[in-house]
Amino acid sequence: MKKIRIVVIDDSAFNRRAITRMLEDMPEVEVVGYAADGEEGVRKVIDLKPDLVTLDLEMPKMDGFTLLRIIMGYRPTPVIVISANSDDEKVFKALEFGAIDFVAKPTSAISEELLKITEDLQQKVRSALHLNMAGIIRRERPPVPEPAPQPVRKSAPPSEPGGCGRFDVVAIGASTGGPPALQSILASFKEPPPFAVVVSQHMPAGFTRTFAERLNRLSVLEIKEAADGDLVRPGRVLIAPGGWNLTFVRKDDAVVARIVKPARNDRYIPSVDAMLCSCAAIFGARVLGVILTGMGNDGSKGVRAVKESGGMVLAESEKSAVVYGMPKEAAATGLVDKVLPLERMFGEIRLRCGGTAGIG
Repeated sequence: MKKIRIVVIDDSAFNRRAITRMLEDMPEVEVVGYAADGEEGVRKVIDLKPDLVTLDLEMPKMDGFTLLRIIMGYRPTPVIVISANSDDEKVFKALEFGAIDFVAKPTSAISEELLKITEDLQQKVRSALHLNMAGIIRRERPPVPEPAPQPVRKSAPPSEPGGCGRFDVVAIGASTGGPPALQSILASFKEPPPFAVVVSQHMPAGFTRTFAERLNRLSVLEIKEAADGDLVRPGRVLIAPGGWNLTFVRKDDAVVARIVKPARNDRYIPSVDAMLCSCAAIFGARVLGVILTGMGNDGSKGVRAVKESGGMVLAESEKSAVVYGMPKEAAATGLVDKVLPLERMFGEIRLRCGGTAGIG
């Protein structure tokens, strides 16, 4: 069996040893090199040509962002960032530069606590076996936020059930490769649309708030980490908080978010299945489900629920998906209305939601 060859880049000798131990517990992995700073890391990647790199962002001589730019330009290689929660803003910047995923350290201090990431790290390394590097290379850099022309954010027009819009809610699920894909879609809106957007992106606790705030700066939409009791309303995007599931209930004439503990059998969290099934139960035929890049089968149960309620489902194609797992499993249900690459997804959402209202 051909092994996955990995280079570990971290300025802490303790962390390098600990990460190497975690990786080499996997029979299919071989750690072929180490680097203590960015300059050495670039040389090791060029000389050793690894299948994957683990990367600490804060390093002497050359930081992780510069290293990412160099290796993505010279020799594109899958990179998993290993970062403490305090670096969450930097994590999303790294994903923009081409990192495929990240693992959250339990603490920024150098300690045995690092070993707690073993299962998560090993799972994400295995996902690299199914990686579509061409999808990462092909995707464009997300737009840079510009100063808002007005101090007050526009509100979307109210959307009444049975009105001109085909859907009341667009429900999006994603995993590996999802943050840049979501950014691409949500930054494409020119005005708030007459429907709500809800998102479940597999992500650990402590990162989704910063992720939502970052997206909010890049979009005309109101984007926030969902909190219990938040209204689901046109022009607003609610992102499931890491470590929890996002579901919905009716309250008087409104629909509100409910943040609930994951079920014991929820393998992926936040659960796309839980969100889609709840959307189907509450909104019925007025749900458009969207399954983006990611490993595993989360979302396939929700696809069935959305279709049984009369809604529609789109899935990202293998051409653009960083990991063609979740969309592949969704398509395998035979219930997806259309499979298409990421660059066409925003236009298809616009088309399916009825005209161009709110979407310049």
